[in-house]
Amino acid sequence: MTKPTLWRNVKDFAIITFGALLAAVAVFFFMLPSKVAIGSASALAMVLNNFLPLPVSVLNLAINILLLVIGFLLIGPEFGIKTVYTTILVPTFLGVFELIFPSFQSLTADPLLDVLCYVLVVGIAMAILFSRNASSGGLDIVAKILNKYTRIELGKAGAIAGVAVALSAAFCYDTKTVVLSVLGTYFGGIIVDHFIFGLNIKRKVCVISPKLDVIVDYILHELHSGATLYDNHGAFQNTTGKEVITIVDKNEYRKLMEFIRKTDPKAFVTVYAVSEIRYQPKVNNDR
Repeated sequence: MTKPTLWRNVKDFAIITFGALLAAVAVFFFMLPSKVAIGSASALAMVLNNFLPLPVSVLNLAINILLLVIGFLLIGPEFGIKTVYTTILVPTFLGVFELIFPSFQSLTADPLLDVLCYVLVVGIAMAILFSRNASSGGLDIVAKILNKYTRIELGKAGAIAGVAVALSAAFCYDTKTVVLSVLGTYFGGIIVDHFIFGLNIKRKVCVISPKLDVIVDYILHELHSGATLYDNHGAFQNTTGKEVITIVDKNEYRKLMEFIRKTDPKAFVTVYAVSEIRYQPKVNNDR
């Protein structure tokens, strides 16, 4: 293994460790005190803790290992070492917190505030793990199993698994807690999606204008962004022309739109949200 590769792996696992720590912080300091079962393996462990004389960390580890084994048997070895590492690390951190803070109470003394803090912190944690091609395991495995054998879309399968865990709170908590569990699961998914995809959203801007040369020059030399020109044919007036397409971030988009308004207020502009950009380098197969 070369030094750059070794350093990259060390960096990845250090960042994953931090993400797992944040996830454990969210569970221990916000979800457990609130007793709100926001759809996750940790939430299921919290519910089971009411019936089994074992710490939440031990139950969480047992659930995660069981799901990993089931996943390997039913799906195959799709779960990389990073996911296995995270799956074991989160309950390990929970166990450490249980030893350090054996009688911890809520920081906010309000279940609703605890839920809001939980979904915010766990959203950041999941985004960190996602950025390193890792996941928290747990219900992700259940979602993949449902997807494989029932053909339910992966996102919907994850939501079904999460809501099922949230509803399990009915076995040991009051109606208010169950409702908060379901709502927390729903909004938690939105927050996680926001941190994973929303922060990376760029904008695809398409412009048709008689002053296109000036606009393209601004994109290339002021924004230092790429641009692509296409021929277009207007059906209404039966005219031909050019269209420029560029992909910009939030700040570049603001500057570009301001420049277009000043240069050609009548320019025809369409804007699309872009959550991911991939570049596939050309492979030379010549022999």
